Amino acid sequence: MNFRALQYFVTLAELRHFTRAADACFVSQPTLSTQIKKLEEELGVQLVERAPRKVMLTPVGLEVAERARSVLRDLEQIKALTRRAVDPNSGILKLGLFPTLAPYLLPHVIPGLRHRYPQLQLQLFEEKTADILTMLRQGKLDAGILAQPIEDDSLDHRMLFEEPFVAAMPQQHPLASRNRIDIEDLRGQELLLLEEGHCLRDQALEVCKLAGAREKVDFHATSMETLRQMVAANIGITLMPVLAVKPPIPATPNLVLVQFAGIPPSRKLAMYWRRSSALGGFIREVSESFSNLPAQLLQP
Repeated sequence: MNFRALQYFVTLAELRHFTRAADACFVSQPTLSTQIKKLEEELGVQLVERAPRKVMLTPVGLEVAERARSVLRDLEQIKALTRRAVDPNSGILKLGLFPTLAPYLLPHVIPGLRHRYPQLQLQLFEEKTADILTMLRQGKLDAGILAQPIEDDSLDHRMLFEEPFVAAMPQQHPLASRNRIDIEDLRGQELLLLEEGHCLRDQALEVCKLAGAREKVDFHATSMETLRQMVAANIGITLMPVLAVKPPIPATPNLVLVQFAGIPPSRKLAMYWRRSSALGGFIREVSESFSNLPAQLLQP
């Protein structure tokens, strides 16, 4: 048994298509098929049910695929551990961030991170929270920046910062002339929200529940920028995290940002990684670069 055959099999298990799996592994389809067949012969069991236009795993194949993912994850940890032993600041770090944070946080962090770790290869993955968690558990990511709380005993974490929300509304809105609003001022308002799967949607729904506001049910944005432009087009109002309205993000015509009085609604961001990760100490160290943001960036 060799690690390459396990990698081929895991890729096939995920894609359920021999040609796509071969392309993903940068080998020919016959090569991948031969290696998986040899793996089955060595184990003495059938792992894959082969049918025209369809690939399914046998029950034992499903279990072997899950074990193989763990083996490959451990192999990557061994490689990472030895790289760090030679040069603690070199190697690859795979980091996941969700879409309503990544483009607004990274410009403030990456320059300092490159200065501190010039040999570090940072691979960034912009995915929804559920996908980041899946990729973390499968070893496809080393760490992820997520909004708390995350209930998973297999993960360790470090709190980074708390990011306030501001209310975003068109200039014609009755609340737009106010310097500050109370959260109760949202009572009865219809808020534009992101589509299902975005953690910002869940956070905004919590604020709606608290304030007595409601969701505008006939509209779901696919991105923060869509949300921003829809507010500017007089479609409604929304909540925006403060990093999404700070330079270098340009001001949007006909969009007014109003702060909340008192303690504003907010979200808490933390970096998560597997407790079993050999990179745990280094990830905790790297997380400092994501938490040491200038204070004015987090001011509404």
